[in-house]
Amino acid sequence: MTQTAARTPTAGTADIDQVFLDRWSTRAFSEEPLSQAEIDTLFEAARWAPSSSNSQPWLFLYATDGPERELFNSLLRPGNQTWATSAPLLVFIAALKGNDEGRVFRSGQFDTGAAWMSIAIQAVKMGLSTHCMGGILVDDVHDKLNLPKDKFDVIAGLAIGRRGDVSGLPDDLQAREMPNDRKSLGEVAVRWSNS
Repeated sequence: MTQTAARTPTAGTADIDQVFLDRWSTRAFSEEPLSQAEIDTLFEAARWAPSSSNSQPWLFLYATDGPERELFNSLLRPGNQTWATSAPLLVFIAALKGNDEGRVFRSGQFDTGAAWMSIAIQAVKMGLSTHCMGGILVDDVHDKLNLPKDKFDVIAGLAIGRRGDVSGLPDDLQAREMPNDRKSLGEVAVRWSNS
């Protein structure tokens, strides 16, 4: 059975667009390939993300198949290899630390996060799913993908594709294959007062 659950707002939640509720991080991916047009559309959404002084510090390195994809798969921690290797598109996300004139991009990782979220929302609009992963071999990503540590912060891995059959996941992951809840609004946004 293909997982299709979607989150619904809980009582007291502010009114937001359904796209934010439909986005969640599946682990069950179909191996159906993405077209180059679909891939280009995802990264085009990231290209238009906001950034400090329009620095656009993000870099998305991706692989779909062949020896390049085998290398990308090997840069995931073993727990993520059990499911992310099924996704047709695997991405490593990096943020440029500064420019050639010596300006440090203090908000580079923040801006790169905005670009990744743009991909996530665009994916939902296209009927695709995403799952961002911290479980990557950061030093190996730097070394094997030629990302100098003095120039780039390697932030995360990203699996993208169509939702697949949850029965292909290990039992412990099948039980977790559903949208997560969130902290309450009052826990994440607080009107500050000095009194």
